[in-house]
Amino acid sequence: MKRVFLFIPLILFAVLSVFLFKGLFLNPAKLDSVLVGKPVPSFVLESLEDPGHSWSQDDLAGEVYLLNVWATWCPSCKYEHPFLNRLKRRGEIAIYGINYRDERQAAIQYLQNSGDPYNKNIFDPDGTLAFDLGVYGAPETFVVDHKGIVRYRFAGVLEPQVWAKDFMPLIQQIRDEAAAEGNS
Repeated sequence: MKRVFLFIPLILFAVLSVFLFKGLFLNPAKLDSVLVGKPVPSFVLESLEDPGHSWSQDDLAGEVYLLNVWATWCPSCKYEHPFLNRLKRRGEIAIYGINYRDERQAAIQYLQNSGDPYNKNIFDPDGTLAFDLGVYGAPETFVVDHKGIVRYRFAGVLEPQVWAKDFMPLIQQIRDEAAAEGNS
């Protein structure tokens, strides 16, 4: 009976090694989301720039757009910011910002100094919308179709290579689907 107990540490080591080895091949930027294929969660939150004005998911519907979760305390968000500004200048897609657990004045000041790539900025100081979206941290970007359905989730810095490889083909596919349905 004592010999069986001698093998327990070896068995535990083998099981743990298999799990750790499998983890080496996972893509940390590709997070499964229960929201993919489902509508953007219902919300009513203030505008970042205008605390007297609120936005809801209905205000964003009718077009293909990006939801970008960002914050001034996030160094990766600052790294991604110039690319988002380029996307806005090119007019490729509407981008809606979710300012996540941030200070309102710091966020407004940052956008004034660095450019504002967002069509609208939603202020989410408590992270309620981000929580409903399943956000782990910032930045995260979601592709939402013309019906308000989340089609893709990306955690990490949105860069030109990722945009060309993952985002543009999907956005074009969604636009083609909308055109086939007779929507814009």
